[in-house]
Amino acid sequence: MKLAREGAAFGREDRGDAVVVRVKAAGQPVAPTVTLYPADAEWTCDCGGRVDPCAHAVAAAIALSQPATQGQPAQGQPAAQGQPAQGQPAAQGQPAAQGGAAAVAAPAARLRYRLRRKGLVLALERMIVHASGAEEPLRSSLASLAGRGVRAPAGAERPGPRLPELYPTHEDLAIDRLVGTKQHGYFPSDRQPELFAALAGVADVELDGAPIRVSSEAIGPRAAVRDHDDGVALVVERDPRVDEVIASGVVRCGGTLHLLRETDLTGPKLERLPLRRVFSRGDLGKLVTQVLPELTKRVPVTVQSQRLPRAGGASKPRILLDLSQKDHTLSVVPSLVYGDPPEARIEGGRLVHLSGPVPVRDEAAERELLIRLRDELHLIPGRRVDFDGAEAIRFASRLEAWDARAFADARGELFGKAELVPRFVIDDRAFDVEFELSTGREDGEGEAGEGAGAPPRRADAAAVIRAWQDGLPLVPLLGGGWAPLPGAWLEKYGARVADLLAARRDDKEVPPAALPALAALCDEIEYPRPSGFDKLMPLLDGFASLPEAPLPADLTATLRPYQRRGVDWLSFLRDAGLGAVLADDMGLGKTLQTLCAVRGRTLVVCPRSVVHNWADEIRRFRPGLRFAIYHGARRALDPAADVTLTTYAVLRNDVELLAAQAWDIVVLDEAQAIKNPDSQAARAAFALRAELRVALSGTPVENRLDELWSLLHFTNRGLLGGRSAFQERYGRPIAEGAAGAAAELRQKIRPFVLRRLKREVAPELPPRSEMVLYCELEEAERELYEAVRATTRKDVVERLAQGASVMAALEALLRLRQAACHPALIPGSGAGPAEAGAAPAARSAPSSKMMRLLAALEECVADGHKALVFSQWTSLLDLVEPHLTEAGIPWSRLDGATRDRAGVVNAFQSPGGPPVMLISLKAGGTGLNLTAADHVFLLDPWWNPAVEDQAADRAHRIGQHRPVLVHRLVAKDTVEEGILALQERKRAIAGAALGEADRAVALTREDLLALLG
Repeated sequence: MKLAREGAAFGREDRGDAVVVRVKAAGQPVAPTVTLYPADAEWTCDCGGRVDPCAHAVAAAIALSQPATQGQPAQGQPAAQGQPAQGQPAAQGQPAAQGGAAAVAAPAARLRYRLRRKGLVLALERMIVHASGAEEPLRSSLASLAGRGVRAPAGAERPGPRLPELYPTHEDLAIDRLVGTKQHGYFPSDRQPELFAALAGVADVELDGAPIRVSSEAIGPRAAVRDHDDGVALVVERDPRVDEVIASGVVRCGGTLHLLRETDLTGPKLERLPLRRVFSRGDLGKLVTQVLPELTKRVPVTVQSQRLPRAGGASKPRILLDLSQKDHTLSVVPSLVYGDPPEARIEGGRLVHLSGPVPVRDEAAERELLIRLRDELHLIPGRRVDFDGAEAIRFASRLEAWDARAFADARGELFGKAELVPRFVIDDRAFDVEFELSTGREDGEGEAGEGAGAPPRRADAAAVIRAWQDGLPLVPLLGGGWAPLPGAWLEKYGARVADLLAARRDDKEVPPAALPALAALCDEIEYPRPSGFDKLMPLLDGFASLPEAPLPADLTATLRPYQRRGVDWLSFLRDAGLGAVLADDMGLGKTLQTLCAVRGRTLVVCPRSVVHNWADEIRRFRPGLRFAIYHGARRALDPAADVTLTTYAVLRNDVELLAAQAWDIVVLDEAQAIKNPDSQAARAAFALRAELRVALSGTPVENRLDELWSLLHFTNRGLLGGRSAFQERYGRPIAEGAAGAAAELRQKIRPFVLRRLKREVAPELPPRSEMVLYCELEEAERELYEAVRATTRKDVVERLAQGASVMAALEALLRLRQAACHPALIPGSGAGPAEAGAAPAARSAPSSKMMRLLAALEECVADGHKALVFSQWTSLLDLVEPHLTEAGIPWSRLDGATRDRAGVVNAFQSPGGPPVMLISLKAGGTGLNLTAADHVFLLDPWWNPAVEDQAADRAHRIGQHRPVLVHRLVAKDTVEEGILALQERKRAIAGAALGEADRAVALTREDLLALLG
């Protein structure tokens, strides 16, 4: 009531079924706007009050209900002709206006918004319209006018008096905030949506002087799909309601301004419309599944075409393989499709609709399929690939792993359904196996040229075995086509058949070494055993029934029981035409046992360092044998010699001459010299002809099982099959720990490999003990070691990353191992023996390891013991010599430069000889008897424990009566500690084949990096 009496209501505006009145409120810069709906007795107010009705709504209703005393036009409307202007009294006697109008005051001042076009932009001017109708530009913000009146414009008839206050609306204030400080003539185009939303609530807006309304609704283009030739056309065009483009991004629809949306598609002035794109029938899938769904999110789309297929539901892509076959060639064309049968195909990244509904593409699934197709089948969609022969079968195997259904279809249609029937062909020692189809015609139908009497179609036996070993399901047939493998039969007999086929000679006869396997197969299929097998039976019963062989009449030695058994075994194999690998532990008399079995013309190949040892053994134990040494620049074969002694180096150089000789027996001593079957020494040994081949080695396996294959390939060719087949059959499974693989290998080689350990057969030997002598590096040594380690690790990592072999990377660790022994071994360290002009003792200060060695040797010599000091580096031995001399310890030396090896050995073995011998690992690791020593020092641990064991066994062998103590000098916190662990792993490799372990462990890249820390 108070607001009504004070005339707070002002600015009435009639809007048909509603009346809008503003009510001044104390302390509020904005006069709340009240909207009354008389017909419905409803009201609203934007004051935000919690009471309904609020005071403003009640005041507006009261004001409108009061009787009129003067006419008053609504806000924004001009005075009717004959009516006084706003704020002027009515003429006396003039009838009053509509009831309640006089109670609602005219606004003292209000805002008018003028829009003017300036090229492609709009200018906004805000004008203050006074009750008198006079206008003046608003040149400051509305906030600056709050709380003060608005003066009359310049030039008014009665300037000076303050007029009623200007009460802005919420929209006025919103526009004021958008305009900011720029005020008059500024149109904030970067905030057009907010500006149009505010102007939509303003009643007094002009465009170029004419009244206009503003809408907050944005107008966008429309799209239509229409038939076009053989396809359809997608047309994007302007909304038909648009009459005129007013400015960039602004259009007029009748008497209303609208903003444009999707201007990135249409252009800010619709200059890009209409847009038109034609889709052929093959592209309708892309239109339906990709283009239209995305376009519909932006603009309304009308489909006016009858050709457009409907979109299908969610479906997954798949690979369709088109397979065809001719002879041994399989042609494959893959494609990426949707549906079964295909509804769409993906070509060049686009979806080609084939029939039915158009599937919705799943591009992530498509990418995954294409990656699998490339990685697993090595195919690309749309590209034909031909596979010939075995490659076709390998592809079929990959296809089965890829899609069992597709493989099943292809197997029936392309690879036939007839089964291969295997049949053994055994004639005494001749062995073969044949594979024939169960019918001469696949699926009961003959191919072109085949009659009812056509011979049965066959598969080559070697091809069948090879396919089975490769895990392939099919085998090519002779003459074209493929057939499924007889899986069950191969699981039962395949491994043994493969071994026999690999072992047999060109005439299909199996060699004597394979007769036990052939006899076992004959027993299983109830077929007579091959002739001559009975005399080999002792090989299969653990040598329990080996006949006792007569000993040579000129033998001067008394054999120990295990040596007598070894002679019986060698003699038995000799008489049976079989080869032997005598792998007794070092020091058990392999040379003596071999000499007892020698009969006929014999060639002995050994390292140069032990040639004279063989000569001494012959003189000592078989004086009746005539021997000749085939060595030197003027060497010549002595045809009258019973035993010819030569070296591996001479064998390599004279292989043609020696291979042309008819030897009765060929003996390879220290046969690990041919452990690499690709080496010149191994190839030369394989070329030698002999009735009996014997390999002597205390370490038949040092690093990998290929070494054992090489020895047995020399002694009993064909026993273990080809090298790759051996690796697949035994090498890889044993390395991976496959159950039974090692046991199977041991059973196979058991008759032909004899290995006894000292602890088993020579209990009279004193014990051998091992201990590790640790030493701490001095500060300067540690700094040098860490510097070398950082460089070495970088080098090893780079080598491995570039694909270098593990052995090549091992070479990079050489400097690191040397740094752990003595700084002088590192080039550029300034402490090396290569520094000219320095006295021997001054050339090298003792390292930590050297000091540890000298202290141990002094104690050892003081107690009356003799010692062997081994190193793989002669340069390290050079560094030891002056310190021994300075300490007053007599010493001798044996390395590759030693000429009188026998003299040096005999001097050391004599009671008055020097107590210390320095020996290089390479020169002193084989063929020496140094039982005068009972202490062995290993200065630098080596990767292969067998090499160190050989060195230690120079002292721990028959003839030694004192316990032997082996010392390994190891620098703490260096690569040498890792080498000790690595040695244990390498021992497992030999044990897997020789019965001491069930798993061989290979050296890996991870092992190398672990050694580096």
